[in-house]
Amino acid sequence: MTIKRFEDIVVWKEARKLTKDIYAAFRQNPDRGFRDQIQRAAVSIMNNIAEGFDRSKFSKDNKQLISFMNIANGSCGEVKSMLYLAQDLEYLSLGDAEFLRDKCMNISLKMNGLLKTLQDNNGQNNRELIN
Repeated sequence: MTIKRFEDIVVWKEARKLTKDIYAAFRQNPDRGFRDQIQRAAVSIMNNIAEGFDRSKFSKDNKQLISFMNIANGSCGEVKSMLYLAQDLEYLSLGDAEFLRDKCMNISLKMNGLLKTLQDNNGQNNRELIN
């Protein structure tokens, strides 16, 4: 199956769900700086996947997609790190923090697999590789 829209990319769908969960978990958090940072990092995951896909749509290679996927993966690590801090500051229970970190881990694993596939494909733009 050829992917024609970023909305069809499985890891983007999972990043979207994570972002919704992050917003819900911290909606009432009075620490505005913390709340804004973790929400921005979560949004960055899904947006960088989308931007990388759309920027590389008509490209002969996957270089832009790979670059944006690496940024998305870094943002995923940032969210995961902040979830440890949220647990330490007692903004989240251990169970809630672990649940969200597991989501981050799954997204990161899928992005790493996709990145490896894209890099192993010698940079050729092949939409079948995305899912």
